[in-house]
Amino acid sequence: MSAPAPGTLYIVATPIGNLEDLTHRAARVLGEVDVVACEDTRHSRKLLDHYGIHRPLVSYYRENEAARGEELLRRLQAGDNVALVSDAGTPLLSDPGARLVARAVGAGIRVVPLPGASAPLAALMACGIWGEAGEPVAFLGFPPARAGARRTWLEGWRGFPGALVLFESPHRLVASLAVLAEVLGPERPLVVARELTKLHEEFLRGPAASLAARFEQRAQASPLRGEFTLVVGPAPAAAPAAAPQPPPPAMTRAQLKQWARAQGWSRSEAYRRWQQLRGTIKD
Repeated sequence: MSAPAPGTLYIVATPIGNLEDLTHRAARVLGEVDVVACEDTRHSRKLLDHYGIHRPLVSYYRENEAARGEELLRRLQAGDNVALVSDAGTPLLSDPGARLVARAVGAGIRVVPLPGASAPLAALMACGIWGEAGEPVAFLGFPPARAGARRTWLEGWRGFPGALVLFESPHRLVASLAVLAEVLGPERPLVVARELTKLHEEFLRGPAASLAARFEQRAQASPLRGEFTLVVGPAPAAAPAAAPQPPPPAMTRAQLKQWARAQGWSRSEAYRRWQQLRGTIKD
């Protein structure tokens, strides 16, 4: 008896706040698969109930990702169709699922993406500080929780020529905005999108330092709530490098050292370049 044909793993985007944002295709697939893997079964059950979908749910989150992934892989190999969803938005973007997708691909199982709601894309669409043709964008997920690691992490993106998109939690937002303004520049264009697609959706735009101060004031008045997506505008273009200053035809060793420092070269590099100009050193 031949082995059953493997099933299909569907990666399904779900609404990030507005339940009307589930696509017709996603609703159909969720109603047809053998099982839906989700971060929180209670949360996803509300979505499925809203659409009259009655399919089995199993939890799939960071802490059980390895064990539950093996179980789902066996079901896929046995012929079951599986849908993977996150609590909100597109799976794998700061949510579990990458391991399962990699294992499925490695096992020759068909993986089908069902695009839909996405907080990073929604924020980019309305930010107003990115979108020129060919301009790059990087999605960074959540910054590190520790202050020192967060600063180092942001420093690595200081010169990125496109937009940066990241998430932040309400209780760390004020601290992250402060270090963002310090590391990336107080005048760096910034958009903070809050509660995307929900009733109280808002976009706050302005220089990084201004928004950092604004949210600090908000937090002092009452605890910040909601889900935040940040879009940082591209880094300003670097000024063209100044042409190297030509050396005098003859220099003392002290003058050579001073000339090397002015050009940002090592002394050996300065000496090599100076020799090419056929100068002479005076003792």
